[in-house]
Amino acid sequence: VVLFISVNQILLFLLVLTICVILYNKVHKVTVNLDLESPEEMEEEIPVVICAAAGRMGAAVAAISSIYSNTDANVLFYIVGLKNTIPHIRKWIENSKLKEIKYKTVEFNPMVLKGKIRPDASRPELLQPLNFVRYYLPLLIHKHEKVIYLDDDVIVQGDIQELYDTKLAPGHAAAFSDDCDLPSTHEMVRSVGMQNTYMGYLDYRKQTIRDLGISPSTCSFNPGVIVANMTEWKHQRITKQLEKWMQRNVEENLYSSTLGGGVATSPMLIVFHGKYSTINPLWHVRHLGWSPDARYSEHFLQEAKLLHWNGRYKPWDYPSVHNDLWENWFIPDPSGKFKMIRPNS
Repeated sequence: VVLFISVNQILLFLLVLTICVILYNKVHKVTVNLDLESPEEMEEEIPVVICAAAGRMGAAVAAISSIYSNTDANVLFYIVGLKNTIPHIRKWIENSKLKEIKYKTVEFNPMVLKGKIRPDASRPELLQPLNFVRYYLPLLIHKHEKVIYLDDDVIVQGDIQELYDTKLAPGHAAAFSDDCDLPSTHEMVRSVGMQNTYMGYLDYRKQTIRDLGISPSTCSFNPGVIVANMTEWKHQRITKQLEKWMQRNVEENLYSSTLGGGVATSPMLIVFHGKYSTINPLWHVRHLGWSPDARYSEHFLQEAKLLHWNGRYKPWDYPSVHNDLWENWFIPDPSGKFKMIRPNS
C-alpha cells in the first residue's frame, strides 16, 4: 500500500511538473513574441509633410523616393495636394516601387487663403496655394507632436531620423537653417547676387517694417526645411500670426517676391524672428536652383544630407545644375503625364 501511494505521488508530481513546463513554455513563448514585436510597435513615427503640385508632381515623388531609400526609420508621409491632383499622385505611388511606403493624402482647401495673397506678376508660381501649406501644419496634421515639412524640390541623402532628432529649444515652435550658417555656400550667394538678410525680403521703406525694430542686416532663414513642434505652434497661435502678416501685405505691400525668395518666406521671417532653433547646415544645402551656371564642388555635395533646388532652375527642367543627383531618385510617371525636360527631349 505504501509503495502504491508513493508511486501515485511520483506520478502526480510528474504530471504537475509537466503541466508547469508546458505553461512555462507557453508563457515564455508569448513573452518572447511580445518582446520581438514591441520595438516595432513602440518605434516612433516620423511624419514628413510634402506637397504634390500639378505640373511638378515628379518633384514630390523624387523627394519621397530619396527619403524612403535612405532610412530604416518608421516614416509616415503626409502628401498634401489640391482636390484635382491627389488621384494622380496616388496612382503614381501605387504603380511604382513606392507602393511600400506608409502615406496619407491630405486635401488642402485654397479658400483659406482668400483675400490674404497679394497678386505678383513677376513670379506667379510663388503664389500657388500649396506654397502656404507650411503655415497650416497643425490644421492638416493632428496626432503628432513633432513634424518635418519639406519643399518638394529637395532630395535627401542622409537618414531622415537625424533631421527628426533636431533639438528644439523650450518655447520654440520651429527649427530652420540660417542663410549665413554654412561657409561653403557663401561664395555661391555672392556670385549670383542672392540676398541672405532681412533686407532682401522686407521693404524697409515702409514704416510698418521699420516699427518691427529688426535690423535689415539680420541673417534670414529658409523655410523650405522645417522641424516643427505642434504644441508650441498652436500655443503661440503661429498660424494666426502668419495670416495677420499676409493680410498686412495685401493692404500695405510690405514685401514682394521680386525682393527675395518669395512671399511665403517674409511673414515667417517676421513671426519667427529671434524665436527659432537651428538645423544642422548640412541638412539644408540650398540655392542649387538659383543659377543655371553656378555649381558646388562634388565633394561638398556628397557631404550634404539634403539638397534644395530653390530658385527658378529646377532639376526636372532645363537648364539646371546638379540634376544628375536629382535624377537618381526620380521614378517615371506610369501615366506619362509628367516628363523631365532635357536638351535632347
